[in-house]
Amino acid sequence: MELKEIQNLIKFVAKSGASEVKLEMDDVKITIRTGKPEGNGDTHIIQQVPTMPVAAQPQAAPVAPSEPPAPEAPAEKAPVVEEDSNLIVVKSPIIGTFYRKPAPDKPVFKEVGDTISVGDVLCVIEAMKLFNEIESEVSGKIVKVLVDDASPVEFDQPLFLVEPS
Repeated sequence: MELKEIQNLIKFVAKSGASEVKLEMDDVKITIRTGKPEGNGDTHIIQQVPTMPVAAQPQAAPVAPSEPPAPEAPAEKAPVVEEDSNLIVVKSPIIGTFYRKPAPDKPVFKEVGDTISVGDVLCVIEAMKLFNEIESEVSGKIVKVLVDDASPVEFDQPLFLVEPS
């Protein structure tokens, strides 16, 4: 990953309001955390560590341990229920380009009105030339697709509305 891409990622994370983003590729692991230590503005911490040597995992905690990363993981992937209706919003767990089809010549994964189950692939999101299948974490019926095919999506952006079954 080039320095310019890392800088753009830091800017995007700062604008998105996310407190932590982890990115793992073949030989690189990057963690970006944002926070406001001692009223001095946002800080961005990048750890670029080779992922091969698993034994070298102890971290020196460059940020205050008061920031718990555990609650972030469920919030990133779990669909959120809207308070004003019974619909569930399926949100993007990553930044990338949203595709409704596995390939240009293939049919879409799911249409409005289709019944889905937990584990069904709803779409793919391309991030850094990797196509990530986004699976449903709920069962129900797709009520609305909120993003156009081949559109860029942000972290935590709503993708689908699902009526739970």
